[in-house]
Amino acid sequence: MNITVLNARMNKDQDGYAGAVEFQVDGHKFPYEMTLFKDKAGEWEYNLLFLNESGSEEDILAVEEYLEENDDAFIRLLDAAEATLKV
Repeated sequence: MNITVLNARMNKDQDGYAGAVEFQVDGHKFPYEMTLFKDKAGEWEYNLLFLNESGSEEDILAVEEYLEENDDAFIRLLDAAEATLKV
């Protein structure tokens, strides 16, 4: 699955991290947004949504399965968001 990052952002506060990555998947009609959350002691959690308008359930389920099974793809999206953190 070929993923292209369109936009990314991340913020840190006293509660942890919150961010989002907007991305396109080759062959899919609509782009996605993955929101990311991590509290001070936790693991990364995310939600996967269509960015602007709803696409097919098959497409979003395929992307979700791909991200669950492919750590490199998830880390690439996470890295895109983390790269926007202000130090």
